[in-house]
Amino acid sequence: MFSGLSAFPLTPMDETAVDEMAFVRLVERLAVAGVDSICALGSTGSYAYLSRTERARVVQLAVRHAGGVPVMVGIGSLRTRDVLDLAQDAQQAGARGVLLAPVSYQKLSHDEVFGLFEAVTRSLSVPLCVYDNPGTTHFEFSDELHGRIAQLPNVASIKIPPVPADPEAARGRVERLRALIPAHVTIGVSGDASAANGLTAGCDAWYSVIAGLFPQVPVAITRAAKAGDEQEVKQLSDRLAPLWALFSQYGSVRVIAAAAELRGLVSAPSLPLPVRSLEGDARQHLRAVLDALDLA
Repeated sequence: MFSGLSAFPLTPMDETAVDEMAFVRLVERLAVAGVDSICALGSTGSYAYLSRTERARVVQLAVRHAGGVPVMVGIGSLRTRDVLDLAQDAQQAGARGVLLAPVSYQKLSHDEVFGLFEAVTRSLSVPLCVYDNPGTTHFEFSDELHGRIAQLPNVASIKIPPVPADPEAARGRVERLRALIPAHVTIGVSGDASAANGLTAGCDAWYSVIAGLFPQVPVAITRAAKAGDEQEVKQLSDRLAPLWALFSQYGSVRVIAAAAELRGLVSAPSLPLPVRSLEGDARQHLRAVLDALDLA
């Protein structure tokens, strides 16, 4: 489940509750589209804003409605004890893997992050994906730290930040990391605008925001990459450049939430306050982009 296309759906919510029916619809769309895995409660899924009870319920719904597609679950939290509880909830619900980011209020050292992963992997019965996302956690992994963590039991994948735009630089970045980790540990790229570069540079997986809402084009990109058709990968990704530009300007979660609202897949508001989806001129621009790209 740590190769190919992993789709990260929204967890639509207002200040009262998670919209369970809307979440189920999103998960079922992904299963029908043929994604390789579904990650519930990633950053796009607003995991950090939910209680343990809410998160457990979301996991249960994802597993129940994924149609046999493997489900990975984000278990990041401020304290190790809470991460362990969330891991237990995910495993009991039938998740096939977990995703762990080093969430913190205090700036963490490399040894502290290693200690977190050491404690969590020791208690797991399912594989783990390391979530390297300095944009949200403000922690920067070194390749050496990735190498240490990758030796721990049950570590199966590393979700890396966007690779460089230059193809040779992207390939070099992936190869440097690959040299430090066991052969069974996959490398997955995040940052949708750089996914084409990451896949052609040798990444095994694409951990995708857009696939959580509009999976058809990401499925096509991933299949073309697997077939070695780099020209098709680039053409399909370049066509989505207007969407990538909006992701860069406003943040992918705000854009994808507004897109889901505009397409009637979720009710507005769909993000936890104080975070808001796009409004005003930005929202109208997004509508025009979605129409031009025929994304529905």
